[in-house]
Amino acid sequence: MRVVPSLLLLLAPWIAAAQAPFAGIDDAVTELSEITGWKPLKKVQCDTMDRMGLKRYLESKVKDEIKPEEIRAEELALKKLGLVPQDFDLARTMVELLTEQAAAFYDFKKKKLFVMQGGDPAGQSMVVMHELAHALADQRFDLGKFIKKGKSDDSSLARMAVMEGQATWLMMESSTRKAGQSLKDMPPALLDMANRGSDATASQFPVLAAAPLYIRASLLFPYSEGLRFNHIVLQKAGQEGFARVFREPPVSSQQIMHPDIYLSNTVPLDVALPKLPDERAWKTLTSGSLGEFDHSVLLEQYLSKEDAAVIAPHWRGAAAAVVEHKHDKRSVLLYASEWDTAENARKMFDAYRRVLKGKWKQMRIVTDTAGSLTGSGDDGDFRVWITGTRISSVEGLPPAVVAKVN
Repeated sequence: MRVVPSLLLLLAPWIAAAQAPFAGIDDAVTELSEITGWKPLKKVQCDTMDRMGLKRYLESKVKDEIKPEEIRAEELALKKLGLVPQDFDLARTMVELLTEQAAAFYDFKKKKLFVMQGGDPAGQSMVVMHELAHALADQRFDLGKFIKKGKSDDSSLARMAVMEGQATWLMMESSTRKAGQSLKDMPPALLDMANRGSDATASQFPVLAAAPLYIRASLLFPYSEGLRFNHIVLQKAGQEGFARVFREPPVSSQQIMHPDIYLSNTVPLDVALPKLPDERAWKTLTSGSLGEFDHSVLLEQYLSKEDAAVIAPHWRGAAAAVVEHKHDKRSVLLYASEWDTAENARKMFDAYRRVLKGKWKQMRIVTDTAGSLTGSGDDGDFRVWITGTRISSVEGLPPAVVAKVN
């Protein structure tokens, strides 16, 4: 499952409502160079775009760079996991979201900064600074290649948080310097207060406000959590921190959410998925890792934000895949996760029962023991089981097959 990070990379400009003028861009690049220690290698090219042009641009990006079967598979995976409703249209929603929000964006392929026509000039200098930060980083680290090197969905999201969080930090640092101060002296707790205001951003944009929780959170995470992550790394490493996060990128959303885990180089565990009988009869539509971020959103959606805060940080690794039967086209969700202790795995096991009940219109339980739960849901039979610190699940099977899964 890699399309959501890819869509975000292709489509996500800085969420703001401003028009950016070209005047002062050279001065802004000079200021960014002083803060980061990176001399610009070339002049940043600029152009303008209207709102309809932006929509056509985004639609073309999706059409040219992501295959329809990839979007279908990713959308199906999100529906199987219960992260979006069954009538959700992933590609259309992402284009509408970002058409609504865009103020300026940097095109990694064209190496050009685009600014929107007809916006409110009040915040224009801040938006330009954010996008120019991308341009300066791109000259040194090739951001297009940087994001594609993420080995999984979760690590791709972490790399996006590096890019967007650092650009947001530099944008805010530029503004703070005008007041004769610096973000470097600000305790992380003050940034946390700003991050808690992220939910209020949705109310400014009707399409964003109506989007599923997972989509809203995925859009905001790289900026809000990425800002805090970069701030803490910069406080620890100084100016070298700007380059460190690109040369030694975080490998999970957990490392973004808990920078001490990044600094201690604690990496996720590889988790094997359950095996279906007669594996040759199935083809994998999409597969990838599910991080602490994904579990946090899932738990918040079907339990509460408080439950998510208690359980999700104990994540140690997880994977999921959607496979399709080659003949009858039945699709099945495979899931497995690892937790730091058996006790916390049990908490997630109990929580997952509530996730299943919440995401299906109908759920019938057949067997319910301390270590296993079986029954049927909207799309077929399921089995969820726990072994020590490991939770495994298969969902959407024919009745005769579910007992043969291991």
